[in-house]
Amino acid sequence: MHISEGVLSAPVLITGAVLAAGGLAAGLRSIRSEDIPKASILSAVFFVASLIHVNIGPSSTHLVLNGLIGVIMGIGAFPVIFLGLLLQGLLFSFGGMTTLGVNTFNMAAPAVLFGYLLRPAINSKNLGISTISAMLGGSLPVLSSALLVALSLYMSGSQFLGVAYEVIIGNLPVVIIEAFVVMFCVRFLKKVRPGVLEPQTDAAPA
Repeated sequence: MHISEGVLSAPVLITGAVLAAGGLAAGLRSIRSEDIPKASILSAVFFVASLIHVNIGPSSTHLVLNGLIGVIMGIGAFPVIFLGLLLQGLLFSFGGMTTLGVNTFNMAAPAVLFGYLLRPAINSKNLGISTISAMLGGSLPVLSSALLVALSLYMSGSQFLGVAYEVIIGNLPVVIIEAFVVMFCVRFLKKVRPGVLEPQTDAAPA
């Protein structure tokens, strides 16, 4: 789901950078000192999970796990995902520096949105509700990210319409896979570290 260099138009790049900067600022304020190890581990998981990718034109498909990051970190998903994307761009040339803002927003914004919306249901004591919510928490962010990538491409030129469709279709298997991955991760965390999934105060202490 990385968009490569030299593809997006300047307005799309600028808009993505501004939106990502806002998310980063809010995310960094939300991360407390005790959250740094958790954020570091999640950033490493994101980095490794998305190393194996399949190219789809100017983009690619791979495991994302942004849903899991959003459920655990809330708005803190922005710096977690940004760091992973930055290292991938610097070390392996996945994505790029000019597209870093757009790629960050496309992956982090759905993670934050659905993380907040589904976290209460995921923490439900009802196993069925928790399981279904966790699966939605894994699948919906990935699907939404694919749609945002497709929109970014289309807004950069109608010639990318075919590629935009390919991005959405190419990520449908990932949507299904991540639904089950996040479900199993949530069930494991609820058994061994249930506090990780509980709402955190998304503001730095005074």
